[in-house]
Amino acid sequence: MVAWAYFTMPSEQELQQRQAEQARQDSIAAAQVDTSKTQSAQQPPQQADTQQAEETTQPKRHTLQTTEKKQQEMGVFSKASIADTSKLAVQTPLYSATFTNVGAGPSQITLKDYKTWDHKPVKMIKDSSHSAYSLGFLTTENYNVETDQLVFEQLTPGNSISVAKNDSAQIKYALNISDSKRLIYTYTVYGDSHQIGLDIQFEGIQREVVGGSVEFGWGAGLNFTEKNPETVEASYMSAYVYTGGEMEQLKLSEAGRNTQDYNGNINWVATRTKFFTQIIETSNQTESALLVGEQTGASDSRQTEHRYQSFITADLNQQGTASFRMFVGPMDYHALHSFDAQAYNMVDTGYSWLSWISDPLVEYIIIPYFGFVDNYMGYGFAIILFGVLIKMVLYPLTKKSYKSMAEMKELQPKMQEIKEKYEDDPEKQQKETMKLYKEAGVNPLGGCLPNLLQLPILVTLWRFFQNSILIRQQEFLWASDLSAPDYILSLPFSVPFLGDQIAGFVLLMTAAMMAQSKLTGGMGPGGGGGGAPGGMNMKALQYVFPFMLLFIFNNFAAGLSLYYLVYNVVSIGQQLIIYRQIDQEKEAANA
Repeated sequence: MVAWAYFTMPSEQELQQRQAEQARQDSIAAAQVDTSKTQSAQQPPQQADTQQAEETTQPKRHTLQTTEKKQQEMGVFSKASIADTSKLAVQTPLYSATFTNVGAGPSQITLKDYKTWDHKPVKMIKDSSHSAYSLGFLTTENYNVETDQLVFEQLTPGNSISVAKNDSAQIKYALNISDSKRLIYTYTVYGDSHQIGLDIQFEGIQREVVGGSVEFGWGAGLNFTEKNPETVEASYMSAYVYTGGEMEQLKLSEAGRNTQDYNGNINWVATRTKFFTQIIETSNQTESALLVGEQTGASDSRQTEHRYQSFITADLNQQGTASFRMFVGPMDYHALHSFDAQAYNMVDTGYSWLSWISDPLVEYIIIPYFGFVDNYMGYGFAIILFGVLIKMVLYPLTKKSYKSMAEMKELQPKMQEIKEKYEDDPEKQQKETMKLYKEAGVNPLGGCLPNLLQLPILVTLWRFFQNSILIRQQEFLWASDLSAPDYILSLPFSVPFLGDQIAGFVLLMTAAMMAQSKLTGGMGPGGGGGGAPGGMNMKALQYVFPFMLLFIFNNFAAGLSLYYLVYNVVSIGQQLIIYRQIDQEKEAANA
């Protein structure tokens, strides 16, 4: 036993290494405790408990576990960590950020121009104990290095920097392995952009990276920002990769964990909530990308955690450098388009089969229009004006549709005679009806085709108003946020598909549609109820359809309901004008 104790006793060098490693771990733990105390002091007790629960369940690269990951040995890289932790506050006109030397990167990014649904600052990053970005690679000593677990030396002096609107600044960190070997991070932040540049330099250690490739990605979660996230944001939370000219999405629909690997040339990877995103791209040669997602319960449960990560694998260049460009901010068209022309594809502006019209309509008409009127009026009035303009543009198609319906109404008595005359001979009845159409020069589909031509525009607007950040938190009348439902009535019970609240603009839209249906049935073409075949059934359907839309639209964005309200009100006005013109033309013809 004495001999065993003698031979297993650690050397003086090993004792020093152990002490250094213990000091590094203690410093990281102290930084986490300090962060937790600061957040608890700034938040109410219940909110602080919720935040603490979120932080303890944050994923660590690739392994989305619910317990804190233990520190791992990483060879000389782990030993290069320093004991002291530091933070650097960065202020720009667009956001404020906190950079930490634990992982060498941003641990918090707060947007200045955007608020959560309850008017609190939008904090992009959930985990605030270490860098949201992490670099991973395998060393020739067979160590799996993950830099978010290492403590760098902050080379940028001071504890705060401020960046002016048209200016930029650099933030540097170093992991010093020896006098001639070190890992250097150089961030570039801009005063007029949500973009962040990063150059990672392997000085003297490039050959120690197996394969000469590194994996860089976003390991932190993104915060929810909207009210009722289980119904509003859960369906948008996902990860993306753009590769080979196509965008791929990782989205979980049930509890579980899933990973997706992609090989070849990778343009960018991203994760997102409904209105905010983070994106990573590199100028280096790429090898692959990895998307990771985890869902802890049912999609519509408030207790469910939705966590997504995205990583991109790039080769070091001949100088031993890997360069990355990141975006952390709103899913605004101009902001995303300045980062990458395809990044705005993450915003759903319509179905794929309608992309031939929805994409140019959004890019060249809708977005420029709202950008122009933003200087002159609020978004509520802008939506009203837009609805009027759309109806004016579509007026020729609308007039053609109503005139065709009027012609069909004139033929109703003759069509009824044919039905009664050939009641026992359906084939003869159909032939005589088609003959009547031909003699009268009436197209039975004339009332439908113009409406079908309008359908792509209506569907595009339906999708766009629900998903665009343009109208987010824009107030109009009683609606405090045009991108969310404008509930004005609370029910003592919940109705299937409707919920326990009713939105104001949806009620007005339904009333307008019923008025339009009554107008069409009473004085419009094809009206008269029982005069037409199946008239009573069709008349009932005219009122059932608007009632159904009340259930469908009740939980949609208020801006969408406002648009359709205006659309229907203007349609009623156009119907009255067109019917008066038809009557005047008929009187002139009779005279």
